[in-house]
Amino acid sequence: MDDIRVGLVGYGTAGAYFHAPLIDATPGLTLSAVVTRDPGRQAEVGGRYGAAGVSDVEDLWGRCDLVVVASPNRTHVSTAVSALTHGLPVVVDKPLARTAEEGRALVRLARERGLMLTVFHNRRWDGDFRTVRRLMGEGRLGDVLRLESRFERWRPVPKGGWRESGTPEEVPGLLYDLGSHLVDQAVQLLGPVREVYCESDVRRAGVSGDDDTFIALTHEGGARSHLWASSMAARLGPRFRVLGSSAAFVKYGMDVQEERLRAGMPPDAPGFGDDEEDRWGALGTPGDQQVVRTEPGAYPDFYRGVAAALREGAAPPVDPESAVEVLAVLEAARLSATERIVVHLS
Repeated sequence: MDDIRVGLVGYGTAGAYFHAPLIDATPGLTLSAVVTRDPGRQAEVGGRYGAAGVSDVEDLWGRCDLVVVASPNRTHVSTAVSALTHGLPVVVDKPLARTAEEGRALVRLARERGLMLTVFHNRRWDGDFRTVRRLMGEGRLGDVLRLESRFERWRPVPKGGWRESGTPEEVPGLLYDLGSHLVDQAVQLLGPVREVYCESDVRRAGVSGDDDTFIALTHEGGARSHLWASSMAARLGPRFRVLGSSAAFVKYGMDVQEERLRAGMPPDAPGFGDDEEDRWGALGTPGDQQVVRTEPGAYPDFYRGVAAALREGAAPPVDPESAVEVLAVLEAARLSATERIVVHLS
């Protein structure tokens, strides 16, 4: 069978470092066209992937069989609607939309058209997350009482750009950026959320989006998630600290895959997702603990899942309904931070 031709919309950080390399490394997929107005980037995608660099989304129709939306947040819905209307399945980078209502409308449109819609919640394939999920599945933690999860950085000087200083319609800030991953992972591990509390602040001059945010979730099963996203963490906390009725698991250090993608390592290279041994986590109780090898990170599995969904009719790698659930929690978190209240979800 011929390869599925992929049209990628956007060649910034998400497009250049995540989507393009992962698409290129996936058997059965070919990166055929990339939407970017930058002549240098157009030349880069041609030289590196043999893809056509085009200036407008309208130039994709007829060139591709699948559209990947990796452009700024404010364009996610409109671009996805255009692709679905033209009869093309769609991958949308997170967040799927600005609101849960917009997300539900996209899901309905895809269903009406009989087209695949999925969301790039790639952190489900982080090695540390996969390790926590395995330990929970094996019952080695007992009942999970509290999940602590952090994406923290020390970035006191803003980098600039819409993610930090965009207008409200661009959905800037960490709540919808790193918070999307934190909430998605928490829901995947501990299930639906019934209560949301959030503290969200802007700590740096010249920034409009939140850069120091804490989210507390109460899950329907009774467990709690405490989630941090910050650009102002001069000392980093553990990436995961999971407290269970039988044992706890603590893991420091970020998943290695983003760092390796940014360094140009091909995602199909041997050892691409393997964690460094000195960053493995520890499981146990005071005086009785053991080092736990980190599960290999597996970002390539996302686009393998996309190919299987399109060729074999398999379920998409991320159910878009689960991405809408994340958006509902993020909306509640924003309301909580604004009104200084606990928000109850139905």
